[in-house]
Amino acid sequence: MPGNEMTAVRIHGFGDESVLAVETAPIPEPGPGDVLVRVHAAAVNPVDSLVRQGVFAVSDRPLPWIPGWDFAGTVVALVS
Repeated sequence: MPGNEMTAVRIHGFGDESVLAVETAPIPEPGPGDVLVRVHAAAVNPVDSLVRQGVFAVSDRPLPWIPGWDFAGTVVALVS
């Protein structure tokens, strides 16, 4: 995989499990106050499921959205 892409599970619309798609996505460019992490392990929690269903709004996260706020990895960039 080229150096500016990653593999991610993303949703492009709200619904059941069928809206989850494993696909290639661009590596995000961190902005002020952001940390970029190379993820080694990720998990989903009940909030991720509610967001996927459209029950719990996450207004600052536009679609496509990558679920999985619970993760472990290595910090590769930090923007202060």
